[in-house]
Amino acid sequence: MHIDPIQAILWTIRRNERDVIHLYDSLSALMELTTGARMLNFGYWNGNIPSPKEAQSYLCTSVGKTAELDTAQIIVDVGSGYGAPASQWGNEYTRPQIVCVNINGNHLTASIQNFYHRSENTDIDIVIPNYYKISFINSTSLALPLANESVDRVISLESAQHFKPLSLFISESARILRHCGLLVIAMPVTIGSRNVFKRLIKLGILNFTWSSEHYTLDYVKTTIEREKFSIIDSTMIGPQVYEPLAKYYFQNRRVLRDKILTLYPSYVEKILSRSLLKMWNASRQGIVDYAVIKAKKY
Repeated sequence: MHIDPIQAILWTIRRNERDVIHLYDSLSALMELTTGARMLNFGYWNGNIPSPKEAQSYLCTSVGKTAELDTAQIIVDVGSGYGAPASQWGNEYTRPQIVCVNINGNHLTASIQNFYHRSENTDIDIVIPNYYKISFINSTSLALPLANESVDRVISLESAQHFKPLSLFISESARILRHCGLLVIAMPVTIGSRNVFKRLIKLGILNFTWSSEHYTLDYVKTTIEREKFSIIDSTMIGPQVYEPLAKYYFQNRRVLRDKILTLYPSYVEKILSRSLLKMWNASRQGIVDYAVIKAKKY
C-alpha cells in the first residue's frame, strides 16, 4: 500500500474530518495485520490477556458493562469503525437496537458487507444473531441525524479523540439522549499541564504519529459537564493499555514486521515501533493515560 509521507504529515497536522478519513483508509489495514481483528482500538489488557484481539474484545465488553447495555433499548455507536464492537454487543445483549454512525463511508460499506455477507476469512468475520437489529448512518459526529431525546445510550469507543470540536459532539449527545440516558466515552487523553508548548515537548514524536487531538483529561471532563451531564464514573486504564500493547509488539516484532511489510513500506513499521515505545514511556511518566468516562444526562 502506497502512502505519500508528505500527505500523511499533512493529515496528522491538520486533523480535519477528511484527513481522519484518509488516515483510517490508509492505516486500518495496519491495525488488522498486527491484531488479526477488525476492531480499531488499543485494547484493555486486564489480567492475563494474551493477544491484541482478546484485549480489544475485553475493552468492548468492559465499555458495554459501563454503559449498562443490559437495560438499554437504543444505542448509538459514534465512530463505529468496521462495526465489530456493535457485533460483539449484539451477541452479548439481546434487547437493544444499535445505530452505527461513521463518517468514513468505506468503513461503513465494509461494516454492512461484513454483517450481511460472510467473509471468506473467518478470522475477521462478523456474525450477529438474526433477531438483532442494527442500522448504519454515514454522518459526522458533530451533527447527528437523530431526533431529540430518542436514544438511551451514546457510546464513543476510541473515536472521540478525533472529534473536533469535541464540544459539538457532547452537545449533540445531550440533544439525542433521553432523560437519564448515558454517554460513555473511552479514549486516550493527556495528563497534567494545560500549557500547549510544554505538552508538545513532552509528547515528542507522538505529536506527529498520534494522529488525533491531544485532549487533556480535565478538558474532556469540563466539556462534558458544561452540557446536561453529570459524570458518575471516570476510570483510568492507561497502564493496562499502552505498556502491555507495546510489550506484545516488541516480543513479536519479527513476525509482525513481516506481516506489515506485505502491504506497507519498511518506514511505516519503524515509525509504528518508535511510536509504541514513546507511548509506553509517556504512560509510565504520567503524560498520557486512557479514560473511560460515564456520564448521565440530567
